[in-house]
Amino acid sequence: MNTNSVQFFRDHPVDSDSEEAQLILAAWKISNAENIGKIIRLAHNVGATQALFVQGDENHRLSKIKKTAGFSYDQQAWSFITEKEFETEYLPNHVVTALETCDGAVDLYQTRLPVKTILLAGSESRGIPEEILALINHKVFIAMPGGCKSMNVSNALSVAAFEWLRQTTY
Repeated sequence: MNTNSVQFFRDHPVDSDSEEAQLILAAWKISNAENIGKIIRLAHNVGATQALFVQGDENHRLSKIKKTAGFSYDQQAWSFITEKEFETEYLPNHVVTALETCDGAVDLYQTRLPVKTILLAGSESRGIPEEILALINHKVFIAMPGGCKSMNVSNALSVAAFEWLRQTTY
């Protein structure tokens, strides 16, 4: 049994069929440093061009982020940006897909995700602000048939990012 994932994926490469495919993972005012590290690692897993963290006055210990992100901390492009930067540099220049339970959201598995997109998740407790959601045309939710109707933000981004990868690769 092969337990070395590096060797396994050398022998079983996964390449996108679409040269146009481009994913940026983004999260809005994440309060938990471990979630930031998990999202950096996830971005590295799915081949995202970058991971963005829209921050306010949150102050995160980089050592905790680094510990969770592992070697992806130095390998994956990621950065903290301000709300203003997101609104002026990213919203007007990218297709943004909001991962949120809100009016107008469609089932993640019942829609075609944009080939080039920023996949944006909200904070652990407040989600994405209404004024930002109003500026976003694509909104998706993850169907949850079980008794719990919420999901950790890094887990939710994982589900959505791998669905995007499935759609653009297979």
